[in-house]
Amino acid sequence: MAVPKTKVSKSRLRMRKAAWNGKVPHVGTTTCPECGAPRQPHRVCPACGKYNGRQVVVKEAED
Repeated sequence: MAVPKTKVSKSRLRMRKAAWNGKVPHVGTTTCPECGAPRQPHRVCPACGKYNGRQVVVKEAED
């Protein structure tokens, strides 16, 4: 059975546990050059369905 040789201080223990917490990735929003709606970078625009100047997802017109 593994037994620690020395006591682990509160500081060292808390630093180790802090590394495990889930960090939210920094995801900024940009504006779509076609429609101006906010969207995530390198993703298809959810409003118009365009990516990199071409139509990728066909969006139906809302009545």
